Amino acid sequence: MFEAKVHGAIAGAAVGDALGGTTEGFSPQQIQDRYGGFVEGIEGPFHPDYENARPISPFHKGDGHITDDTLMTESLISIYEQVRDHLDAFDFAKLIIPELIEKKRFIPELHKETLLIHRVFFAEKWLVQRLHFGHVDPREAGVGNMVNCGAAMYLAPVGVVNAGNPWEAYKEGIEIAATHQSSFGREAAGVFAACVAHAFTPKVTVNEIVEMAIELANDGTKKAIQAVYQKAKTLSDWKSAINPLREAFKPYDTLEDEYRQQGDDARKPSRLLAIEELPIALGMLVVSKGSYREGVLGGVNYGRDSDSIATMTGAISGALNGVSGIPSEWLSKVEKESRRDFAKSSALLTDIAIEIQTKDKSHQELVSKIQNEMFGL
Repeated sequence: MFEAKVHGAIAGAAVGDALGGTTEGFSPQQIQDRYGGFVEGIEGPFHPDYENARPISPFHKGDGHITDDTLMTESLISIYEQVRDHLDAFDFAKLIIPELIEKKRFIPELHKETLLIHRVFFAEKWLVQRLHFGHVDPREAGVGNMVNCGAAMYLAPVGVVNAGNPWEAYKEGIEIAATHQSSFGREAAGVFAACVAHAFTPKVTVNEIVEMAIELANDGTKKAIQAVYQKAKTLSDWKSAINPLREAFKPYDTLEDEYRQQGDDARKPSRLLAIEELPIALGMLVVSKGSYREGVLGGVNYGRDSDSIATMTGAISGALNGVSGIPSEWLSKVEKESRRDFAKSSALLTDIAIEIQTKDKSHQELVSKIQNEMFGL
């Protein structure tokens, strides 16, 4: 049961990422014009000549290819494998650098084995600049980076190792994200990890997951999730939910309606604003009533940062329903085209999570013993 949920979270995030990569950066209308309607499965690149359409990002998005969201998730699993315990900012800072600049892996969008640094976005390259070259205190390294979903998008494993304990997942997510993000980018990372952790709770409902997120979140992140949640509860179909959810979130955005146009306060720290990806992912989770297929398709067709939205919806829904909730045709296609085996990586993370939670139980028993001796509790 637990392993099936872990498999669901990791594969669910990756499949959402692969589907959402196709539509990333475009508006819902542009997506429908390009594909002749809503996208309802794995499609080819938005631009067939993808290498020249946007030379700054010459990646083969589509056709079942995972993107940087999943590549960074894999790196985080690798770090947990090495530490085999909860992580702090120093653990993460020390071990993420070799993952980025030393370890080769097959990167589907580049059709070759190469270093992860050659694929990640500028917000992730920041890790190398600040931690490796700048020798910045890991707890402060995220300060100065563009504020975006860069840290949040890959923190599903934090939710896994803290399964059933969203409060601790939030704390660990906030700690790790300090190396990468600040302000509402860091806040979203902690809240996303907590949502994944809570999705493992037996018999938990979608509404309970979102309400827990609201309870934990602060500042603009809290208000943005609340606004999207209230609107999502009135909707029952992802196709008709796209525009209303966008309007509900819009007051908290740093970007314009034209996604690549940045407002005056774009990606700057703020206590009033939020990243778009997490509130929309939770909104689609509510609209779809937890259905993996429907929630992910909502994120894919929302456009904008659709791969990260679908990654987050996919991870939470995958943990909630287990791997059986993911359409098998999507999963097999993504694994084949991306040359991945999510059952294998999920089994590894399952073993690590059980080992960590066994240590947690032992530590708690020791603390309880000491407290009993000291206070008679």
